[in-house]
Amino acid sequence: MRAAAALAALLVLVALPAVAQADVSEQGAVSIAKSQPGGRSLLLSHPGASFTVRRAGANWLVLARQAFPRTPLASWLIDRETGEVVGHSPTESIRHLEDSSAIRIALRDPKVADWLKRYKEHTEYATFDSTLHTWTVHVNAGSHYGEVAQVEVDDRTGKVVHAWTGPQVSWSMARGYKGWFGRKLNDTRLWLAFCIVFLIALVDWRRILTPRTLDLVALLSFSVSLWYFERGLVFWAVPLQYPPLVYLIGRLVWMGLRARPQEASMGRLPPWALAALMVFLIGFRLGLNAFDATVIDVGYAGTVGADRVLRGQLPYGTFPDSSGAPCGARHSDGTYSAYRQPQEDDRCESPVANGDTYGPVNYAAYVPAVAVTGWTGRWDDLPSSHGTSCIFDLACVGGMAAAGWRFGRMRMALVCALAWVAYPFTGYALQANTNDMIVAAFAIWGFAFATAPVRRGVLLALASWTKFAPLLLWPLWSRYPRGEDAPPRSLLRGLAGLALGTALAGLLLLPGGLDGVRVFWDRSFGFQFGRSSPFSLWAWGIYPGLPDLSGLQTALQAVLVTCSAALAFRPRRLDAVQLAALSGALILGFELVLTHWSYLYLPWAFPFVLFALVLPSRAP
Repeated sequence: MRAAAALAALLVLVALPAVAQADVSEQGAVSIAKSQPGGRSLLLSHPGASFTVRRAGANWLVLARQAFPRTPLASWLIDRETGEVVGHSPTESIRHLEDSSAIRIALRDPKVADWLKRYKEHTEYATFDSTLHTWTVHVNAGSHYGEVAQVEVDDRTGKVVHAWTGPQVSWSMARGYKGWFGRKLNDTRLWLAFCIVFLIALVDWRRILTPRTLDLVALLSFSVSLWYFERGLVFWAVPLQYPPLVYLIGRLVWMGLRARPQEASMGRLPPWALAALMVFLIGFRLGLNAFDATVIDVGYAGTVGADRVLRGQLPYGTFPDSSGAPCGARHSDGTYSAYRQPQEDDRCESPVANGDTYGPVNYAAYVPAVAVTGWTGRWDDLPSSHGTSCIFDLACVGGMAAAGWRFGRMRMALVCALAWVAYPFTGYALQANTNDMIVAAFAIWGFAFATAPVRRGVLLALASWTKFAPLLLWPLWSRYPRGEDAPPRSLLRGLAGLALGTALAGLLLLPGGLDGVRVFWDRSFGFQFGRSSPFSLWAWGIYPGLPDLSGLQTALQAVLVTCSAALAFRPRRLDAVQLAALSGALILGFELVLTHWSYLYLPWAFPFVLFALVLPSRAP
């Protein structure tokens, strides 16, 4: 017993220094850092900042980083025994550079210097951020061009942190922030895995050298353009999006105008493998959305619009802007995360002034989720946006299966549903929680009910009044089916369905009366007609040295509208494969002439392209 007591006393004496060294826990060190003046101001300017702790000799090193991208903001050395702050970086009161030095450093950057060669003259000024300890150099090229370059210079090292030129200045999505949209799905290995599953499920490996195989590869080839886009190389990404667009439009027009027999194309996997892959990918995508997805402005706008509908307001002209008094955290660029909204009883809301540019059905689609989960007024986790995107993504899976079942029973249903969840660009839209699945869901189910004119018309109208691309399908779909087998009064019943769907969408404009229709037009069609964007060739004329193709764009738009109207009369006979092919061609044609194009729009056309490739046709 005495020996045991002596051993215990010895162990206590050995452990005492270690205990003394750990008086301050890791969580305590974070609390000390946050309580410092620099920590408090950092939390106000970056409320989403994360704090990590690690040992540094006898001290704790507390490091604060931005939430996204994870750029270091500040660090503290805290004595593990006493809790005293023994070091802090950055030191807010010291500037190592003058504004003139920061400007010289910025103008010497090779990327900036090369871009500025396009302009005859330019002026510069610099601002200093004491929290990040960086200089932001702004380069302007006159009233016609505006700001043409923006450079961040580290005050402590004198090195360029970021250099934005051309479209990257005003379009942050052109800067190539890692995971801005797809988050983890952008990982090259994961993206390629989806592509491989897509091909394995759909390609007939015993007849691989066929046009259908090339068509499937063309659907995936947008990934090349996306690779450049995700790295901020806009002037490479944009031209590369047009070859697959033009190829697919040509193929679909050829298939749609030439009625010819076609066998069903359902790959070579057994049904159990198709079902297993489908179930796994559904769960995997929903898991990614729950734990590793973002909500971009489109999804946030849906939640705001649903909130306005639930308040009995017109969802146009009432969206939060930045004209009121600030009430949120201050950002490094001087803006705030939220502002008081006088029209909403001074409620504190995050601004999204141009979020009311979509059809009224878009905002109605978010109403159930907002009614259940509510909305804080802030651009936060937005569970209503996540929920709405997931619900309509599952509706797309169900619609693809329903259409497949109608034309090929169980195996075709599994192939079509698996194609939706394996196509990486549908997952890309889901990871951004956009409203593009809403458009696709209504359009897919409209095709599934193609032989029921009223239901088909209602669903097409709902898709059209979510986003406006499906309006081009009205002439084509109004007269389906055609030929000797066309049922009587199918045209009138189809038009009645379109009218009924339009009336349902118009109910949301009732709070504004006749003036509400005008506001709706100005905020939606008016905004879309007048917008500019660097994500197509059509608006590149604003950059010196690049051609102005706006005239060609107008001509192609006229051709598209003319073709849409002509498809009400030709071809004289129209089966399901032709209907899908011509629908896909019209939607892709719409995307071809858009000023603002995005990879998020591919799910609009993908179902029709797939149906045209895999469904059977008994055309003579």
